[in-house]
Amino acid sequence: MAGTDTASRLAGPQKAAILMMALGEEQCARLFGLMHEDEIKEISTAMAQLGPVRADLVQRLCVEFADNLGQTGSLVGSFESTERLLSKTLPRERAQQIMEEIRGPAGRTMWDKLGNVSEAVLANYLKNEYPQTVAVVLSKVKPDHAARVLTLLPEHFAMEVVMRMLRMESVQRDVLDNVERTLRSEFMSNLARSTRRDAYEMMADIFNNLDRQAEARFITALEERNRDSAERIRSLMFTFKDLEKLTPGAVQVLLRQVEKDKLPLALKGASEAIRELFLGSMSERASKMLRDDIAALGPVKLRDVDEAQAAIVTLAKDLAAQGELEIGQGKDEELVY
Repeated sequence: MAGTDTASRLAGPQKAAILMMALGEEQCARLFGLMHEDEIKEISTAMAQLGPVRADLVQRLCVEFADNLGQTGSLVGSFESTERLLSKTLPRERAQQIMEEIRGPAGRTMWDKLGNVSEAVLANYLKNEYPQTVAVVLSKVKPDHAARVLTLLPEHFAMEVVMRMLRMESVQRDVLDNVERTLRSEFMSNLARSTRRDAYEMMADIFNNLDRQAEARFITALEERNRDSAERIRSLMFTFKDLEKLTPGAVQVLLRQVEKDKLPLALKGASEAIRELFLGSMSERASKMLRDDIAALGPVKLRDVDEAQAAIVTLAKDLAAQGELEIGQGKDEELVY
C-alpha cells in the first residue's frame, strides 16, 4: 500500500495496526504479548504494508474508536457474542478454553491468574474448600498474596491450613492437575462471568499511555463529538499532575521504588508544587543532590520528560494496586483522628 488516506478503505487489521502504532512501541509490544501468533502475523503484516498515514486519519480513527467504545452496543462486543462466534469456528472445548482465558484475570498460568485475584475474593472461595486443597493453592501463589489470603480466613480454619502446609511434601502432579481443573471450572469461570471492565476505564488507561500532546489532541477532538464521554474519561485518568494528591508517606514509598535516572527528568518538566512535594519528602542532602541533577540536565526533549513521568505514574498505580500507597486521597479531604 503506497499510502493510507481514507478510513473507509481500511480493513479491520489495518485499523488495528494504526491504533497500535499510535500508542507507541512499548504499549504496542504489550498488546502483541496478549495476542495469538496468527493475530500478531495478521496485524504486523498490515503494519508493514500501511505506508504513510496522515496525522488527521490517525486522529480520526482514534477518536472513532474512543467514541464508539463509550457507546454500549456500538462496537463493543460481549462475552456471549464472542463465545458464539468462536463456537462457530472452533471446537467447543477449544472455544470454552479461550473464553476462560479472556474472561479471567491476567496471567499465563493458573497460579499467575490467582495472583491477580483480590485476596478477599480468593479467601471467600477457599474458606469453603478442604484445608489440604487450600494448602496446595497457597503454596503455589506468591508469599505476600498467600499471607493476605491467610489473614482473611477464619482463624481455626487458617491454622488447619498452616499445619497442612508445614507437613506438606512435594505435591503429586495428578493432585495438582485436579486442583487446577477445579479452580478453572468452578472458581475462574464464575469469577469471569461476574467481571466486566468498564469501557471508560479502558479508554482512560489507553489515554494515560499517550504522550501529552496526543492526549490533548484526542481529548479535544472527542469533546467536539461527545463532551460527556470526554469528561468521564478525563475524570478517570490518573496523570503526573495528580501526584500532587499523594500524602508525604505515599511519596516516600514511591521514592523508594522509582528509578533514580527517571526522577530528575520527570521533575524537570513538572509543576513547582509537584517538584516541592518530592523534594520536601527527602533528606536535605538528598534534596540538594536531586536539585543539582535537575539543573545539570540542561534543555531536554518534551518526549523524554513525558516518558519519565509516565513511568512514575505507572509505578504509582502498580503500588496502589498492591496496597502499598493510596492515590485517591486529595489534600482537601477531611481526616478523622
